[in-house]
Amino acid sequence: MIPTIQTLVLLLAVTAGVALIAARSKIPPSILLVITGVGLALVPGLPTVAIAPEFVLLVLLPPIIYTSAVAMSWREFRFSLRAISMLAVGCVVFTTAATAAATHYVLGLAWPVGFVLGAIVSPPDAVAPLAIARRLRVPRQLLVILEGEGLANDATALVLYRFAVAAVSVGVFSFEQAVASFVVIVAGEILWGIAVGWLVLRLRRWVGDPRIEITLSVLTPFLAYWPPQELGGSGVLATVTAGLYMSWNGLRLISAATRLQGIFFWDFLNYLIEGMIFLITGLQARSVIAGIRGYSMSELVISAALVSAVVIVARFVWVYPATYLPRWLVPAIRRKDSTPPWQFPFALSSAGVRGVVSLAAALAIPFTTGAGQPFPHRDLILFLTFTVILVTLVGQGLLLPWIIRMLGFADAGRRELRDSRNEERKARRQAVETAIERFDQLATEKALTEEVATALRAAQRARLLDLEWKGDGDDSRCEFAEIHDEVELQLIEAERKLINDLYRDGKLKDEARRRIEQDLDLREARLASLRDVE
Repeated sequence: MIPTIQTLVLLLAVTAGVALIAARSKIPPSILLVITGVGLALVPGLPTVAIAPEFVLLVLLPPIIYTSAVAMSWREFRFSLRAISMLAVGCVVFTTAATAAATHYVLGLAWPVGFVLGAIVSPPDAVAPLAIARRLRVPRQLLVILEGEGLANDATALVLYRFAVAAVSVGVFSFEQAVASFVVIVAGEILWGIAVGWLVLRLRRWVGDPRIEITLSVLTPFLAYWPPQELGGSGVLATVTAGLYMSWNGLRLISAATRLQGIFFWDFLNYLIEGMIFLITGLQARSVIAGIRGYSMSELVISAALVSAVVIVARFVWVYPATYLPRWLVPAIRRKDSTPPWQFPFALSSAGVRGVVSLAAALAIPFTTGAGQPFPHRDLILFLTFTVILVTLVGQGLLLPWIIRMLGFADAGRRELRDSRNEERKARRQAVETAIERFDQLATEKALTEEVATALRAAQRARLLDLEWKGDGDDSRCEFAEIHDEVELQLIEAERKLINDLYRDGKLKDEARRRIEQDLDLREARLASLRDVE
């Protein structure tokens, strides 16, 4: 137990250290973490860190999928659903088939074994590409498609993976049965995800305690994921559906206190899980190398180059027809969604980075078939999967910023961001105006005194004036608003110092100090939020 805890603490320390280096070097932390993990795995004398595939698929994957789905806009997801489906289903199936064909005809692997490998390496991971794309401010639609694909493609790949492993183990495969099962799984998981989202939201509203609500939110992805997974599905679609349901309906049913605490909790949890996953992925290099001693170097190099090339090229081959053919063949699609320039599908194709789901699926391959024979080429599949992850994550990941700049997408989303900020500023102003109108009604209904009414009305009008001055484009007014915010921050800091002095002198109890600090934190967070709108 003690060595395990020490190893975890060491991994946390390495994760934090790499994050600091990544912030300085502008390299995505996921890439540096994988490289660091590989380097540590090859250091003699260090303990081997083994990753249990069930732990990744059943414990680490659900919360990552859930938080991404909650953060996703249902409206944007629905608008881009056709493009997301073409990638999350069509491209995954196409890549699986292309990999199986290449390994069968070139490497001589049996078709079922090739399909196992194809299903494993077919789903891209969105974490690293999205981090790069967001930093470079690419168009919003590109971000939505990449994020939506990252949410849904694991479901397709894991279902294909189950069928392929069963075909190898049992030796029988029925295409009609596989298609029918896939349709049932998709429909069942969507219904289950909606049911879980509906039930948990009602429970959270009923309990009304932020601590219990956050506990229920932690249980939600596992409640959505585990039952379908146990019944032969993937669990991914159910988790995505539950997250999207929460995103669409949570504003009405989740309290402000729960949202404030939940945002910080989930941000930290997701950051920690993702960092540990990428680091542990790199640390698997030692066990991967140990399993390929029965193959010659030439076999390994040719196989790795072939599979990596097929995975990368297959995405380009699929994305271009999938982008343009529907628009050319169906005028209604062309009217609703204009034809993008060639750079758009090129950027999508370049973001096909593989990640931990592929590695976990490879590690989860059974050691023996149903007949008790060793699973054919299991070690080779694991090696090829690890190679594809390294080639795409490190190679494509490091090239992606250069590709985005070359295509002219760097800062292309700045205008969209400016429009979004203007929309946000307008909504804030309308909300304050609505509050003022409601206040006038309440002042009459409750017969408020003139002193109370004047103070409250002045506070609301000050909020409205602050928003107008920050958004009217007048430099002198904007400068005044900035000075106002800067002074208010200094006043908050002065209050903090006084509260801290009173506490240290024994003139203020802990509970009162924490309540005052929370109030000051909320005021400072509000100023930071308004600055983001500028």
